[in-house]
Amino acid sequence: MDFVPSVYQAVPGEGYSVYAYFNDGTVRLVDVNPLIEKGGIFSQIADIEIFRATLTVMNHTTAWDISGTRDSSKCIDLNPCVIYDNSPVVEDPLSPTQ
Repeated sequence: MDFVPSVYQAVPGEGYSVYAYFNDGTVRLVDVNPLIEKGGIFSQIADIEIFRATLTVMNHTTAWDISGTRDSSKCIDLNPCVIYDNSPVVEDPLSPTQ
């Protein structure tokens, strides 16, 4: 069976970035700014307060619970495989040694 990446924790970073914690123990830094700049559905999280306040994990990936109802069909989420393949591995920012 091939490895299927799954996010189990998402923590906001500086600006429009997210630390995504994966099921293989890696932490990857996701830059969401390019998606926000494109507009479309991501314009809903262009306000930094909304970006941070609605950030969560849904559908096994980094997501934003825009409706506030935990309805996974009404969230904005990122493909976990895309995050895993295209975001750099970084040190855990929550580690006590950081």
